[in-house]
Amino acid sequence: MTSHHSPDTLPPEARKTADALWDAEQTGVPCPPVRDQLPAGDVTAAYAVQRVNVERRLARGRRLVGRKIGLTSPAVQRQLGVDQPDFGALLSDMAVSDGGTVPHGRLLQPKVEAEVALVLATDLPHPETTLADVLRAVDFALPALEIVDSRIADWDISLLDTVADNASSGLFVLGGTPVPLTAIDLREAGMRLTRDGEEVSRGTGADCLGGPLNAAVWLATTLAAMGDPLRAGDVVLTGALGPMAAALPGSRFTATISGLGSVRVGFAPPAPDQKAAQQ
Repeated sequence: MTSHHSPDTLPPEARKTADALWDAEQTGVPCPPVRDQLPAGDVTAAYAVQRVNVERRLARGRRLVGRKIGLTSPAVQRQLGVDQPDFGALLSDMAVSDGGTVPHGRLLQPKVEAEVALVLATDLPHPETTLADVLRAVDFALPALEIVDSRIADWDISLLDTVADNASSGLFVLGGTPVPLTAIDLREAGMRLTRDGEEVSRGTGADCLGGPLNAAVWLATTLAAMGDPLRAGDVVLTGALGPMAAALPGSRFTATISGLGSVRVGFAPPAPDQKAAQQ
C-alpha cells in the first residue's frame, strides 16, 4: 500500500484525518466526514491516511490477512462519482467465525453484504496481472459476509472518506467449505441474503464488476503497482453481490451462494444495563 505519501512524510492534514478516524473507532462516536481535510480529489492522500491506521493496528500485534475490494457495484460507483473500485486491509482481529455473534457495540453502524472470498495459494506480484494469473493463484473460493462499518457519522461518505476509512471495513465471516475454481462459474453464482429469515438482498457473481475474478485482477494489479502485492495465504473479499442490509441488534444473517454453500452471523442485542445485571 505504498504511495506517493509515506507515513513519515504525510502532510499534517492527513495525520489529523487519521487521528479523527482512529478516535471515532476507539470512542465509538462517529466523526464528521473527513473529505474536506484532504486535498480535493487526492485519492493517494486518502490511501496514505488508511495506511497510517493499518500500521497502528499492526504495531498493536494485529496481522494483515488480506484485502477487501469495495465499490464494485456500478450503482454505488455512480453514487460516489467514481469509475473504479477501492480497497482496504483485512486484519486478523476482523475475522468472525461462521455462525458467530458480533458483540453489541463492537461496531458503530454496521451493514452486511454477501460476497465471494478467494484464498490465494501463491503470490500475485505483477502489475500486469491477468485473469489466468489469478486463476492459477487462487487456492479456493468460499462464501463470505462482509460486515461493513463507517467511522463517519450517518454514512455521509465520498470516495475520499471511504478510502481513508479503510474502505469502510468492519469485520468479515468466511464459510467453511472450500471450493476450487474448477468446480464453479463464479459469474453465474446466485446469492441470497436473509435477515431473520427474510430476504434482504439478492444478486449474482456478474453483479460484482462482471464477475468476482475481474475484481481480483483489478486488486492484484493495483497492489502490485503500489509495491505491496497480494501474497500466498491472503484472503480477498471480492465485493458485494447485492445491496447491503442494516445489521439490527439481535438479528441473524444467512447468505447462500449457489455452488459455494452458506455462511451465517448474528448481532448480539444490547446487554441489560449494569444496574439491572447487579440486581
